Amino acid sequence: MTKNTKVNFNLYDVIRYPLVTEKTTRLSEHNQVAFVVSRDASKPQIKQAIELAYDVKVEAVNTVVQKGKTKRFRGREGHRSDVKKAFVRLAKGQTIEVAAGA
Repeated sequence: MTKNTKVNFNLYDVIRYPLVTEKTTRLSEHNQVAFVVSRDASKPQIKQAIELAYDVKVEAVNTVVQKGKTKRFRGREGHRSDVKKAFVRLAKGQTIEVAAGA
């Protein structure tokens, strides 16, 4: 990716936030990071957004859509929103420190 590449979208409309859980923290041992992303973002858009936002080289992007659950609150049914997660594999020697504040 060159520095002169035109971006047709806002980076932070694609990348919502890094996903920090026990499982995703263990992924860092395998050079992977997890993010919650926009549901209409494509893999190439996610790759480009991560590379530009964090200045790293991305090898692969895998995505999964977690369907929202039906939950009850005070006797009324509600529905959680669907969430799209992106699991990003970085090139050797590249890191993104997402759990630095803990």
